[in-house]
Amino acid sequence: MTERSSVSKLRWRCRRGMKELDLLLERFLEHGYAESSEVEKDAFEALLARQDDELWDWFYQGREPDDAALQRLVQRIRDNFVL
Repeated sequence: MTERSSVSKLRWRCRRGMKELDLLLERFLEHGYAESSEVEKDAFEALLARQDDELWDWFYQGREPDDAALQRLVQRIRDNFVL
């Protein structure tokens, strides 16, 4: 397990260049992060390090990340938090 960032730091990292991504990532942080497994929490931190265009493609264009843990997290967020 890696050293986990605080929720306030994660909230700051959820701020992106696209409002849609801001809202999506903040919604997951508020309503899905706390009950996530350690693997999912690590994947979320890795996801926040990615570029906006990759995130847009994954969440709104149906593309899949190469990493299996990211794939599972992206699917969970798509299924539960995309409006």
